[in-house]
Amino acid sequence: MYDAKQKTLKDSAAMRWLALLLVSGLMLATYWFQDFFSGLKGMMETQMGFTSEEFGRLIGLTTIANMFGMIIVGGMILDKWGVRIAGLAFGGLAVLGGAITALASAGYFGADHSTQLTFMIIGRILFGSGLEVVCVVATTTMVKWFKGYELALAMAINMGFGRLGSAMGIAISPDISGTVSPAVTFAAALLGVTFIMFVIYVFFDVKLDRQMKAKKAAKAAETGETEEEEEFKFSDLFKLIKNPSFIYIALLCVSFYAAVFPFIQYAPDLLINKFNFTAVLPEGGFQINGSTSFGTAVIYIGLFVYALMFSIVPSRMKSMSKKVGSLILIVGTFALLAYMLRDTFAIWFENGSKTASLIPLGTIIFTPIFGNYVDRKGKAASLMILGSLLLIFAHISLSLFNNVTLAYAGLFSLGIAFSLVPAAMWPSVAKIVPQRRLGTAYSSMFTIQNWGLGAFFWGIGALLQKVNPAVVANRAALNEELSGLGMTQSEISEEIIKMKDPLIDSGFGEYAQKYLYDYTIPIFILVICGVISIFLAYKLKQADKRQGYGLELPSGESADGTPE
Repeated sequence: MYDAKQKTLKDSAAMRWLALLLVSGLMLATYWFQDFFSGLKGMMETQMGFTSEEFGRLIGLTTIANMFGMIIVGGMILDKWGVRIAGLAFGGLAVLGGAITALASAGYFGADHSTQLTFMIIGRILFGSGLEVVCVVATTTMVKWFKGYELALAMAINMGFGRLGSAMGIAISPDISGTVSPAVTFAAALLGVTFIMFVIYVFFDVKLDRQMKAKKAAKAAETGETEEEEEFKFSDLFKLIKNPSFIYIALLCVSFYAAVFPFIQYAPDLLINKFNFTAVLPEGGFQINGSTSFGTAVIYIGLFVYALMFSIVPSRMKSMSKKVGSLILIVGTFALLAYMLRDTFAIWFENGSKTASLIPLGTIIFTPIFGNYVDRKGKAASLMILGSLLLIFAHISLSLFNNVTLAYAGLFSLGIAFSLVPAAMWPSVAKIVPQRRLGTAYSSMFTIQNWGLGAFFWGIGALLQKVNPAVVANRAALNEELSGLGMTQSEISEEIIKMKDPLIDSGFGEYAQKYLYDYTIPIFILVICGVISIFLAYKLKQADKRQGYGLELPSGESADGTPE
């Protein structure tokens, strides 16, 4: 007979973290594919003839199926049949969508502009239909393996992998070949590789479920008590809607992410147009085997590893002297490596796509730290208020002012906010909602979130054209003029990049007056989202005091003083 006290796979730290790595690989790839177009906006305008509105339409329609319930369907499937079925089904859907998008960008379905746009949208819709459910699967898997252990830290690291994918996708995609199609193909291939990693995880998940089932049976035989699994009921959705704490945290999810994810898509173009950052990476920088892209990837992964070490290692040391010693060693070696790479970082901080990647890069560094803090100290609702304040400062800095130093501060603040709020938000949901309904809860939140994302993804692009009619007309005329000279789209792209790069062309001032977008109004609108976020975080804190979920308490503690 199976011993009710016998350990399962999740009781092994090594197996928990292996499961996290296998699942988080798909998180990295899906976030890469979600955000990598951000660094390609300029190329897509010149090489493929996309307008800002069409770019916004492409990334905005990614969420269309989720806006009409696809994530809720995925959450129901997850709650009824588990993470394996949901992960394989919707992960496979994301891979299929990625493949169609890559083929369309290469002209497989037709080389004309309209056909490419149509099939790339179809691919992105399929990808988006799987994307958010994959996120729900990953988050639910963290709860399954880590609840009672390092849950907030595990969730933070899992999200960190996603942000690592975003940062690398934004930073590296423009450098892969200098054209759009190879960058899309690489992103699609990455989806395929990490999906195989999830298939490997499935074998461990099967074994864990068998162990848990046997353990419950042994406990029932020993105590005579049985735990009956409740079947999924549609009434569970209505129970969530009636819960004030869940409503506040779900709406906070919408207002906060609507001010972050859409901004990331336009950030490189904003920095190039408003703050005169370079559009192409100058010569130099860190390379491996002659590849700048490979060198950049290694740096990002190294930063992620250092972030994990900084947040995990000192807290695991038993004595204060060891804590301080480990912290000094980690910070010291990091400072030394940063000094050795100072020339590379100097180049990055003048480049639009590299500097924009500071946003998800900040989450790589700070999300595990904040997740560890929430595990040990709590204060989740208070941290959400602080993160919303940082969000407001960031968008005011980037919209109303033209100071480059203030722009850096705004990006850095946005990166911290982007770490702080999710590190506090997602573990809080696990306190508000029973574990057996987390799939439905998370998927409901993602569905509501996608209405905000769809509106702002598309809306910023459309508004950008609306407030810059002369720039839109001048750009179209320039493209037509260069085409009339017999230039190919690739040659036109290179020529325009040179014209709008202040480090290359002496006539930049004239170009800036005619061809650079004014982003002030589209970005300032995002400040409103920050104000709404503060209000909702405050209301959540008030509701928690009434309902007693213990959002301000450390992980593993409840409001009545009993362990979770």
